[in-house]
Amino acid sequence: QVQLVESGGGLVQPGGSLRLSCAASGFRIRDYDIGWFRQAPGKEREGVSCISEGGGFTYYTDSVKGRFTISRDNGENTVYLEMNSLKAEDAAVERCAPAVCGTTGVGPINMRSAWGKGTQVTVSS
Repeated sequence: QVQLVESGGGLVQPGGSLRLSCAASGFRIRDYDIGWFRQAPGKEREGVSCISEGGGFTYYTDSVKGRFTISRDNGENTVYLEMNSLKAEDAAVERCAPAVCGTTGVGPINMRSAWGKGTQVTVSS
């Protein structure tokens, strides 16, 4: 069964940091680009970041560039997102998914049962 489980979210003050984890099972992430996507209430889902199969290429949306860092450990079948200098605008549910990384964006591959519940990032006022 294809599963992705996100963890590491929580409450943080503006300017604080979080490290999210995306643990996969049922497939080998080494065969896929992996993306992070976020969605806030009342807003459309937004592609945040993406990392290529071997980690040699990364993408970040402009609003997080310089603040977030994506990485992967194919041996552990896990992808990470380090989030620094967090802002109120970063508050959202973060989800990971197999994806296609591009130079100007990231698109998810909607594998059946791949989307998890996500992890909530809350930035205090």
